[in-house]
Amino acid sequence: MITTSNPDKSAVLLLAHGSPDSVIEIPEFLLQVTGGRPLPPHVVEEVKRRYELIGASPLTCWTLEQRDLLSRELGIPVYAGMRNWKPFVADTLSAMATDGVHHAVVICLAPQNSRTSVGLYRSALTAGSAPITFDFVESWHDQPWLIQAFADRLCSGWQSAETEHNAKLPIIFTAHSVPQRTITEGDPYEAQAKETAALVAQVIKLKTEDWVFAFQSQGMSGGPWLGPTVEDTILGLKAQGHRGVFIQPIGFLCDHVEILYDIDIGFKQFAEKEGMRLWRAQSLNNSPLLTKALAEVARSRLRKAA
Repeated sequence: MITTSNPDKSAVLLLAHGSPDSVIEIPEFLLQVTGGRPLPPHVVEEVKRRYELIGASPLTCWTLEQRDLLSRELGIPVYAGMRNWKPFVADTLSAMATDGVHHAVVICLAPQNSRTSVGLYRSALTAGSAPITFDFVESWHDQPWLIQAFADRLCSGWQSAETEHNAKLPIIFTAHSVPQRTITEGDPYEAQAKETAALVAQVIKLKTEDWVFAFQSQGMSGGPWLGPTVEDTILGLKAQGHRGVFIQPIGFLCDHVEILYDIDIGFKQFAEKEGMRLWRAQSLNNSPLLTKALAEVARSRLRKAA
């Protein structure tokens, strides 16, 4: 553990997307996501429908638990700020300043770097005026403990699903899609997401034919989004003779609407309509290995600051 004397009052700040606490808050939440640009009413209603089907998004609860687990592991204060909902980044920065924090290692709970996620988190951070210096972690998509955390979840879930299915199940690694123009303009996200998947596959010694990669949760706004989609990938695997698939998300660190609706409801229903079955790996959530990964990222930066 890091020493608890902490004379320079260093801390860790975790940044996440944020999620509304109830369906009634979704219109305000979406305005936060779009920077105040109104979305078409049918888009707002569709998002509300999805949240109603899952009850509520546990993203904030899991993020706060990840914060607490990391603080216990490191022995120093760890804070959490959300870009699009409470606790907002600005409010968290004010609390850190009040607590006397002078320096913080900032880790985004999005391991792969994209200007549409990590870039926006950085902007939210620099918009504040707190008298704190920051060491901003651009990406940690290849952190060994993170890779092992995904691998462990994959192994246990995949083996159980294959036993239930009584046949070989191809694996679809997934990450959140981004607008295609983001990649065209040099964003490293696509390469990093695929590298995370390849490293997980390497750890558990998957063969090339055992897995594929797809991007999920394409936006409802105009313009092309990064693919292939999960739906097209499922159809491709069906054409190869498979009657089931196993999904391993590697771009998400906890359950939220992209997991509980997009995969557990949307993709599962799509697969069933095609005569297929679908399973997925359990999310990392409060995984001890995820805590180790975050701790190692933080420690490496705190040592440099010492």
